[in-house]
Amino acid sequence: MDIDVQELRKRLENDEKIILVDVREPHEHEAYSIGGILIPLGEIPARAEELLPYQNQEIVVYCRSGKRSDTAKNFLAQSGFTNVRNLLGGMLAWQENEAAQQSE
Repeated sequence: MDIDVQELRKRLENDEKIILVDVREPHEHEAYSIGGILIPLGEIPARAEELLPYQNQEIVVYCRSGKRSDTAKNFLAQSGFTNVRNLLGGMLAWQENEAAQQSE
């Protein structure tokens, strides 16, 4: 099951243990990041073993809009990861939500 920006933000603010994986390219990560392990989508098959310590923990994958991270989620799920979720709307939705909160 995927996760929306509001739920993820709330859970991170509550210091819940969530493994964040950014599947964008390095220049996207440098421009704006919410943290997380940077593994670009094209490197996921070769680098998935880096995530093995978190295989049974909740992992949230994210990208710019949610499309690349959905692909990464499906790959990880097929590779035996038990609790992988896609951030719906990606960083576009995150930044939109952040802007809306600041204007309140």
